[in-house]
Amino acid sequence: MFAYPLYSLSHLTRNMLVRRVINIVPICLGYCNHIVPSFTSIPNVNKDNTTTTHLYKRRWVMVFLFSSYSLCNAFQWIQYGIINNIFMKFYHVDSFAIDWMSMIYMLTYIPFIWPVSWLLDKKGLRLIALMATAINCLGTWIKVASVKQNLFWVTMLGQFAGSLSQVFILGMPSRLASVWFGSEEVSTACSIGVFGNQMGIAIGFLVPPILVPNVDDMDDLAYHISIMFYITAGMATVIFILVVFMFQEKPEIPPTLAQVQARSTPPEEYSYMASILRLLRNLPFMLLVISYGLNVGCFYAVSTLLNRMIIEHYPGEEVNAGRIGLTIVIAGMVGSLICGIWLDKTKTYKQTTLAVYLMSFVGMVVYAFTLNLDHLWVVFVTSGALGFFMTGYLPLGFEFAVELTFPEGEGTSSGLLNCSAQIFGIIFTIGQGKIIDHFGTFAGNIFLCVFLLIGTIMTAFIKSDLRRQKANHLAENQVASVSVSVSAIWCPVKGDVSDTAPG
Repeated sequence: MFAYPLYSLSHLTRNMLVRRVINIVPICLGYCNHIVPSFTSIPNVNKDNTTTTHLYKRRWVMVFLFSSYSLCNAFQWIQYGIINNIFMKFYHVDSFAIDWMSMIYMLTYIPFIWPVSWLLDKKGLRLIALMATAINCLGTWIKVASVKQNLFWVTMLGQFAGSLSQVFILGMPSRLASVWFGSEEVSTACSIGVFGNQMGIAIGFLVPPILVPNVDDMDDLAYHISIMFYITAGMATVIFILVVFMFQEKPEIPPTLAQVQARSTPPEEYSYMASILRLLRNLPFMLLVISYGLNVGCFYAVSTLLNRMIIEHYPGEEVNAGRIGLTIVIAGMVGSLICGIWLDKTKTYKQTTLAVYLMSFVGMVVYAFTLNLDHLWVVFVTSGALGFFMTGYLPLGFEFAVELTFPEGEGTSSGLLNCSAQIFGIIFTIGQGKIIDHFGTFAGNIFLCVFLLIGTIMTAFIKSDLRRQKANHLAENQVASVSVSVSAIWCPVKGDVSDTAPG
């Protein structure tokens, strides 16, 4: 019937025809979505040409819950190391044994990240959140039972549980941000997720020296240690209950067009091992994996050995050692949030990552040369500058990795980054500790400066292939083209009805 011109039809017939065309167009587009391969990446289009994406207010609840249990877990990582000398005295062990209370977090991560990443990709966020908080809660109560001088192995068992919980935590910020947040706020959300972990480390630096003073009476010391462990266990229990009742897997409607595309991929088409192999063949990503490991490994070493470095130059300053650690992390949290907001505004992933990495190197050099000046306020200033860039780098690495590896699972790419960080963290902590024992803190810090310089050079060679940004732009362009196609059908017909109808 379309062989006849519209003006030859009656006014009523033309109106009926127009309505039929308008009703048929969305159906035809949906049908083509199934039978034509080139249409498979086009997101769902409603009759009013709006895409099926939506942002829910409860996304902020999800990221707050994650930040809370990440905080609780990160606090435990450093709670032994920052009062290294006190725990040495209480449990009658050497400094290397207490160093392992921090390094066990790094060691446990390496073998367990692979099954946990598989679980995150296959089972989703909620199961991972439940397992993280349950294991973390169990570990805190084991520590409560370990406050006796002959039970070092029990407190190590509790710390192992905390380290196992961490495996379920570190890879989640970028995945949580992608699943729940829009493309213009995803980097900020990732920064908030990392923010919780950093806040936990900050509290871990600050609170233990206050709660556990360096006293000689072992019963009094045991009492103070038990108070710290009970507070941690109470917090972990409350957070676990909140996660059970409030944490959700994902929003009903995805927040971005990239997530629309990710959800459209059938589960049977996804292979975890194939994804790992693709990531290992991705040269820009592998350069980022190594450079990220060098940077974060240096941060782990500095955090673990901070008490030893400060006490060597400023004896009796355990509380100030904790405050210096707090300064490092607080400055880093500010750096993380600023970098996350900057990335959302500019999308300059490569340039920002390189600039922050270079400043981390500069900050480490300045810290190394000023630590022994016998002015504690100088150490606070240089530590804050170091923390701003070194800790602020953490969310940059996560988000840059997601951009380089999309559409691979965020948990898998984050897992490889963190695995690299744990390996280098163990190497640097042991290496710097031995250098400090034999040659002093200055030589130990220069040791880290060398590797930060290497990491800066490697970052400069990373090709900026922003695949997630490209996917979002492609989907937006396809939606725009569909809208134009519908308008092209509607407008001429509408014009014929009004302009050619007989008087």
